[in-house]
Order: sequence, then structure tokens, then C-alpha cells
Amino acid sequence: MPTRYRCTACGNLTRFDVVATRRTRSFHHFSVGGELTVEDEEVLSEQVEEVCCRWCGSADGVVEFDPGTTEG
Repeated sequence: MPTRYRCTACGNLTRFDVVATRRTRSFHHFSVGGELTVEDEEVLSEQVEEVCCRWCGSADGVVEFDPGTTEG
């Protein structure tokens, strides 16, 4: 389940700029013509470095949000 975010500065729940570093393993399938299709991608590790609200620009006010609870 992907992480959801909420901006406490403006209330945004939908638009965020996320800077992250990922280490992945994936199967690269090249066609005879040289076109690449990436299949079976597995995220081995991920480090989120910064999350910034796209609406108001706040980075300090962004918190992780669990839509299954009333708190955030």
C-alpha cells in the first residue's frame, strides 16, 4: 500500500512532490527492434528524502496520512 500524505498547512491530500532514492530489481525485455519494456519490477529499498506540498509549497507541514483513521 503506498504512503499517503496530508499537508497540515493547506489541507491538500492529493498533490505532492516526492524526492526518493530507490534500489530496484527488474526484468528488461527488449524487442527485436530495440524497444524496451520493463517487467516484474521489485523495489528492494526506498528512502524518501523530501515531500513538498504542490499546492502551497510547504515541506514542514506534510505528514503521512492513514485514510483508514480519523487522525493524520
